[in-house]
Amino acid sequence: MSVNVSENPISVPARSVRRVILEAVKFGAVGGSGVLVNFLFFNLLLHWLGWRAMTATVVASLIAMGSNYLGFRYFTYRDRASRTRQQIALFFVFSAIGIAMESGLFYIGYHGLGLHGPVESNAVKGVSIVLASGFRFLVYRTWVFRH
Repeated sequence: MSVNVSENPISVPARSVRRVILEAVKFGAVGGSGVLVNFLFFNLLLHWLGWRAMTATVVASLIAMGSNYLGFRYFTYRDRASRTRQQIALFFVFSAIGIAMESGLFYIGYHGLGLHGPVESNAVKGVSIVLASGFRFLVYRTWVFRH
């Protein structure tokens, strides 16, 4: 009888850390594509079509939310429990909270600080996305796409 013992066994905590890091990288990849979608539609609506700033940021965020759901469900968290009505509902509830956070932060920068130009409005949009994404990462991994 032989026993296969690896020369460099990975401890359980190290595996857990590696799993969370991989999850964060996948989350970042999907989130990054969502950010691109968000910025694309934001700029199209605000700077090219002349929509109002808050309408443009909310609509762009909603479109990005839809593309992100697909990426998270089928790429980042595909190893988690299969799609359920509860999972979909939680995703959209927490995403709506994230959009409210993002929009509130955008409002402060755009209207409160008067950052209206194309560069300034995109900077404010970027900061608001980054801050709201921390919240999204925590709630998606904890409640929406649970093991």
